[in-house]
Amino acid sequence: MNAHVDLLIIGAGPAGMAAALAAANADVKIAILDDNPLPGGQIWRDGPQASIPAKARDLRQQIQDTPNIQLYSGTKVIARAKAKQLLVEDAERGWLISYSTLILCTGARELLLPFPGWTLPGVTGAGGLQALIKGGLPVQDERIVISGSGPLLLASAATAKANGAQIPRIAEQASWAQVMDFAARLGQWPNKALQAFGLFDTHYRAGSHVIAALGQDRVEGVRLQTAKGIEEVACDRLACGFGLVPNVELGRALGYDVHQGALSVDQWQASPMADHYAAGECTGFGGSELALVEGRVAGFAAVGLQSQAQALWPERQRWQRFADQLHKTFALDPAIRQLASPDTLVCRCEDVSFAALAMQPDWKQAKLATRCGMGACQGKICSTATQTLFGWEPPMPRPPFSPTRVSTLIHLEESQ
Repeated sequence: MNAHVDLLIIGAGPAGMAAALAAANADVKIAILDDNPLPGGQIWRDGPQASIPAKARDLRQQIQDTPNIQLYSGTKVIARAKAKQLLVEDAERGWLISYSTLILCTGARELLLPFPGWTLPGVTGAGGLQALIKGGLPVQDERIVISGSGPLLLASAATAKANGAQIPRIAEQASWAQVMDFAARLGQWPNKALQAFGLFDTHYRAGSHVIAALGQDRVEGVRLQTAKGIEEVACDRLACGFGLVPNVELGRALGYDVHQGALSVDQWQASPMADHYAAGECTGFGGSELALVEGRVAGFAAVGLQSQAQALWPERQRWQRFADQLHKTFALDPAIRQLASPDTLVCRCEDVSFAALAMQPDWKQAKLATRCGMGACQGKICSTATQTLFGWEPPMPRPPFSPTRVSTLIHLEESQ
């Protein structure tokens, strides 16, 4: 069964929910697609061990209670059928959905970079650890080292501690001078200052980064570079993430412009393509507060409520200043790009080493020569890693964008 809506929103995180509720003020038919079982995105991911903030619960309830909003959970975009029409699929069926206006709120994912031992069992991303624990992973009494860059490290540590884990070390690659300067500026955003104070951990060390994960059959420890020299810390798990990468693949496939790794939008959150908007961390990451206000701006603008959208510009500018400070403070040290040894795997799906890739001039040639990016993740991890390591342009997404059923692909013939 095919469908048509006035406004289609891809992503039910903070930006997507805020956009839908803002647009619902107009008499339009709205649909939200999200591949998670429940709305909230990665930042408000639900699960048996998740603690959902009141703001997220309230937005979720408002979405449920608004009659002109239809939420399609567990639904993913498979392909672009034709202009303003997408092929989508859930657990039971595939169908075509057409729209008059689109808002992309596809969020961001962790930047994972290779280092010796990063493929050992027990090594995950910092956000990945959070997701696993919220989904039910038992970590009671486990020793977990968390390393990388940005506030996500403290949030991940707090989730692990709340579920009984021990955190012997949080290693932040930014220097103490950078971190303290950032902390001193948090008075401009009082709720962020309170949040940082509540998350602070005495095992937090700035100017420190992972060199290698140690172990045979699984991770048993981590070797760290610190201001005082090299140190080894025993652990049962290592969670390591070097910031976030905007999810721009669907936007690129639909024709959005990309600037500095994020979808390009104007003051209305509009792309250069008519009737196509974007909001939240796919346009540049800066926290849930920025995502919420960007979503509201996009929602109002998408249905012609420009005055309401423009009234939100000062609030958006305030949170954009926070995002700018975040990016400046936690910019990656060039040393992080030198962690991989020649035999370190960069493409884990196809077992392609750093040395094999370093011989190639670009992504296309690397894929042809080594099968890099041709595994289960379809290059989502290694393409961003090689962009950071070698400056390679990520590949243009090709449909199907996700694994799908043949019965779903048949619907593409209907669209011709």
